[in-house]
Amino acid sequence: MAAPPPSTITFAIRGPIARSDLPALYSRVCTLLTQSRPDVAVCDVTGVAADAVSVDALARLGLAARRHRCRIEFRHASAELRDLIAFMGLEDVLVS
Repeated sequence: MAAPPPSTITFAIRGPIARSDLPALYSRVCTLLTQSRPDVAVCDVTGVAADAVSVDALARLGLAARRHRCRIEFRHASAELRDLIAFMGLEDVLVS
C-alpha cells in the first residue's frame, strides 16, 4: 500500500521585518505548526528584504519547523536575499 502524500501548509511573511518582530513571528509559526502538524511548510517570502534581520527570521522559522518535525521551504525569495543567505553560510540550511 502506498504511503499517504505529505501534508502541506502554505503561509507568507511580509516585510519589513524588525528585530522586535522576531519573537512574535516565531511564536505564531510555532502555533501554526502545532495546530496543523504538516510534513511540509511552504513559506512565501515575496518582498522580504535582503538584510540580516530577515535572514535571522528565516533561520528561526527553519528552527521552528525542525522542532515540529517539519520541512520548510522558502519560496519567491529575491536574488539578493538568496545571495545574502549564501554569503552567511546558511544556504544548505535555508534554501531548498
